[in-house]
Amino acid sequence: MTTDDKEKLLYEVMDQHGDYLKRLIYTYVKEIQKTEDLLQEVFIKFYKSLDVFEGRSTIKTYLYRIAVNECQNYLKSWHYKKFEVTERVKNWLKRDSIEMDVLRQEQNQSIGQIVNSLPIKYREVIWLHYYVELSIAEMAEVLKCSPNTVKTRLARGRKLAKITIEEGNLEYEY
Repeated sequence: MTTDDKEKLLYEVMDQHGDYLKRLIYTYVKEIQKTEDLLQEVFIKFYKSLDVFEGRSTIKTYLYRIAVNECQNYLKSWHYKKFEVTERVKNWLKRDSIEMDVLRQEQNQSIGQIVNSLPIKYREVIWLHYYVELSIAEMAEVLKCSPNTVKTRLARGRKLAKITIEEGNLEYEY
């Protein structure tokens, strides 16, 4: 594959899948600037690996696999763990504010907030199914698990989301 062909394919992929990848990454990191950084890393890795891409999967699932791996690597990193501890301390110090509690309850009513509050293994399958519209088989390939595992996580995630909607409050996993 020539450099021109690779660049042309990269631009096509960025146009077709950029927004979806950005949303996927955001569900993991929940920070716009870091989302954009990771998205750039995904496209760089995709471009560099085009010569070894065998085509056993679609480009779409290949990109989502790269994105999920990048997000998981980031969440394991020292930088993220330090950031997470800092945010928890800030949230703990702000808990005394009744006004903040009321605002937080109002924000929790949106479906996006409910999905983001789910544990990551449920959040990712719900996001990939409803927002990215991947099939069960494609999700299994992206997440490197069996289709039955994907189905189970999807069912449990739906149930968890329904319970939190009915209760009217969300429990955050820290």
